[in-house]
Amino acid sequence: MKFKFIFASALIAAAAIPAVAQTHVEGEEYYKADQIANAKELLNRNMNNAGTDKAVSNYYLGLIALEEGNKAEAQKFFNDGVAANPEYAYNYVGLGSLDLLKGDKSAAEKQFKEAESKEKKSASLNIAIARAYYNADPVAYSKEIEKRIEKARKTNMQEADIYLFEGDRKKDVKDYGGAAGQYEMAANYDPNATEAYVKYANLFTQVNPQYAIDMLNKLLSVNPTSALAQREIANAYYNAGQFNEAAKQYGDYVKNPNHFKQDEDRYAFLLFYGGDYQKGYDYSTALLQANPSNFTAKRYQFMNAAQIKEMQDQLLPMAESLVATHKADPSNKFAPIDYILIAQEYNTAKRPQEAQALLQEAIQEMPDNREFYKQLAMTYVEENNLSKATEAYEGYLKNSEKPGYNDFIQQATFAFYAGVENKANDPAAAEKYYAISQDYANKAAEILPDNYKPKKFEGDIAMQKATEETVASVAVPYYTEAIRLLEASQDPSRYASDAKLMYNYMGNYYLDQKDIEKAKEYFNKYLELDPNNEQYRKFVEGLK
Repeated sequence: MKFKFIFASALIAAAAIPAVAQTHVEGEEYYKADQIANAKELLNRNMNNAGTDKAVSNYYLGLIALEEGNKAEAQKFFNDGVAANPEYAYNYVGLGSLDLLKGDKSAAEKQFKEAESKEKKSASLNIAIARAYYNADPVAYSKEIEKRIEKARKTNMQEADIYLFEGDRKKDVKDYGGAAGQYEMAANYDPNATEAYVKYANLFTQVNPQYAIDMLNKLLSVNPTSALAQREIANAYYNAGQFNEAAKQYGDYVKNPNHFKQDEDRYAFLLFYGGDYQKGYDYSTALLQANPSNFTAKRYQFMNAAQIKEMQDQLLPMAESLVATHKADPSNKFAPIDYILIAQEYNTAKRPQEAQALLQEAIQEMPDNREFYKQLAMTYVEENNLSKATEAYEGYLKNSEKPGYNDFIQQATFAFYAGVENKANDPAAAEKYYAISQDYANKAAEILPDNYKPKKFEGDIAMQKATEETVASVAVPYYTEAIRLLEASQDPSRYASDAKLMYNYMGNYYLDQKDIEKAKEYFNKYLELDPNNEQYRKFVEGLK
């Protein structure tokens, strides 16, 4: 990924699955799986579609209205359901539920009796009535609940609804193991009971995602076109951190006509974080073609493009468009990655001040995000303002839970060059930054005492603070120790720039001391790292 300091078209119709009818069934599935808002959307969306049973749709919309506390609306839905099909039993159960909530048990029982006259000897109907009592008052109506469960068992003890209800009751008292067992039994008795698999999976999707994945794969094997099943297994893979597999499953799901628009954004997200950048770019572009005001699609189009080498020359206009859309409407929020990638693009375009303004906004929005400070420091480096870079990087360190060796060395480097930057015009500021540099070099040495770099910083700082008379010798003790550490624990060729600087300094020091052999020793070490430097070689060979 391109992280320097952090880490509705033919394009989405490929490998199409068989067409799926859009009826009341999908909304019913979502309701039974306790996804009320999604159930409501689908039931309303599909109400007038061919194949939809309006009596069923109205029943579930009535139950949803009850859960939302809207009794008047619930009454209307149940009455509309009865009008659509007087022989459908369950709307009478819904009306009985309302009577129970009013405290009129007698009226409720009349409605339940009417329901039973429409669907005799039905275990499922008895469980629906048990739920009505349970939802009204599980304690006051405990006898009625148990009576209905017993009646359901005598009618058909393999009815999945029995075990779903028992599972829900166990879940309500936080007996999650018991609930899982009941949901598993429901699925065993009725392999087509989609909600049983989903309820089971939801118990495990956070704590043991593989259990959820295994159960949902069973569901897909019996109902491969279920939008609910496709969505849930995609989310289970996501919770397991398996972004590539999650993206694959979401790819199937978003081709299902019963998918939700907001899930298109999740698919774009998964394609990006799963590393499928070209597909993510193409999908986001297709979403934008269908809806040019889709800000999330625009964000993911840019994010994915930023990872595609062939698109580097197109990134700046995308970044500018994103910023303009963001500024025009504050509800178009950026995530941390947006701020960072756009700032990088401005930096690449040699527009560090715009990058700084964006990152300063990011810090105001999310002051605890350390990456903003780190990126801000680099924008100041881009314009050769090491004093500001040091200040910005201090924010990165302050917000880092446990800064490491490289973090301290980076700040020591910034502060050292900030000292050099201020040396001529503000000696007091220079002293301040040299002290900061030494402090962080010392902190780095505490972490890796055998590393040469902190000791070299002491020599570098000493040279900057030295007089003209002492500059040629003041770093000797520090560089001597730094060279010892470097040669003892690391390969000097890996750090050739630092090593050559120190070898050359030490060689010249001994040359001034008339110790030609010692001078040659250091100069020859320099040549080992730069063997093609003929001018340097002739200089060394000429020493006598």
